[in-house]
Amino acid sequence: MSALRRTAKTLGMQALLLTALPANLVVTGAALARAAVVGAPPRETPERPRTVLLSGGKMTKALALARAFHAAGHRVVLVESARYRLTGHRFSRAVDAFHTVPAPEDPGYVDALVDVVRREGVDVYVPVCSPASSWYDALAKPVLEQYCEVLHGDAEAIATVDDKAAFAAAARSSGLAVPDTHRVTSADDVAEFDFPPGGPAYVLKSIPYDPVARLDLTPLPRPTLAQTTAVAAAKPISPGTPWILQAFVRGQEYCTHGTARDGRLQVYCCCESSAFQLNYAAVDHPEIERWVTRFVAERGLTGQYSFDLIVDDDGRPVAIECNPRTHSAITMFYDQPAALAAAYLGDVDGTVRPSTTSRPTYWLYQELWRLLTTPTTALERLRVLRRGKDAIFDLHDPLPFLLVHHLQIPALLWATLLAGRDWLRIDVNIGKLVEPAGD
Repeated sequence: MSALRRTAKTLGMQALLLTALPANLVVTGAALARAAVVGAPPRETPERPRTVLLSGGKMTKALALARAFHAAGHRVVLVESARYRLTGHRFSRAVDAFHTVPAPEDPGYVDALVDVVRREGVDVYVPVCSPASSWYDALAKPVLEQYCEVLHGDAEAIATVDDKAAFAAAARSSGLAVPDTHRVTSADDVAEFDFPPGGPAYVLKSIPYDPVARLDLTPLPRPTLAQTTAVAAAKPISPGTPWILQAFVRGQEYCTHGTARDGRLQVYCCCESSAFQLNYAAVDHPEIERWVTRFVAERGLTGQYSFDLIVDDDGRPVAIECNPRTHSAITMFYDQPAALAAAYLGDVDGTVRPSTTSRPTYWLYQELWRLLTTPTTALERLRVLRRGKDAIFDLHDPLPFLLVHHLQIPALLWATLLAGRDWLRIDVNIGKLVEPAGD
């Protein structure tokens, strides 16, 4: 994209955000005035109050957990890298302290976390990981455990589930359904693969997280060997950046979130999935929950694990990948914060699930963007707003809703413009700009 077009796109988006600012200021001001009159909602008084450290401060799921722990009577410390230091979530009434730390891959990351843990008297660290940080938090775990509890998998567990090929092998060894999956390290591996005649199509997927490449699911093989090879050659496949060749499973895709302690599922939710997941509505699918429960139990997992599964034409759940991090579907627990916090801390027996009264969650600015870009979906967008709840806005805690959209996102847009970088779209859920080869 040319510099002129990039500048025009960024300035156009800034103008759209400014257009929405007056209405947001009115709503935020009214909510703050109301809070000054009626006061804050009552908090639980736990038998053992704890200080909880959350990472991933730019993401809505970190805000959701901060609000849960705060409502349950605990103290919340939030951290994020300097790049996202202007996250609107740091201004939440649920956040007692905010710190910046180096990026996870930085050699000083672990020492910075230790410093925060010691200075703030942290009792429990709950990583709210980005795709890149789950591995580094696993490496940090044995160091941090000298000072506090860490609700995250160890290096072996994270390495297994975060590698799509290793995950498929682990699930298959437990007798759980996964697609036929093969690790490939070059375009030649794809060209030489013996695609079963008349069998299912296959797709290429990057093992390291790639926010752009993950959306390309071109079915293979193509009509000719040369075309198949060309598709593979266009991907950055190498021994250092392996991909998988995986059989494509037709059916409805679902995503799940699970928080586990020593193989016990403490928190669980499931919802239908889509490419740009910004709407979450809980569904009950016992077969999927049994799949997840069995995998977590047999591997004795601790931490947060989000599974993507497809229910095939025979009604069988087939898992296509596992991401060892908090799922944004955690926003569906907004109406039972104390129960969610207790489940994370291991203070309840059984599994906490979304309540029957929980409304689907959405992101208002995303819905407005959909309305602007696809006016024919107006009725659908209105149904979403009427039936659901915004994942960020809270009448008792309105500042994050204002500042995510009118501080955090604008600051990121200006930063990309000044750096001459391109961006593909705004992800208001993750609180970042999706960039080519971005985090």
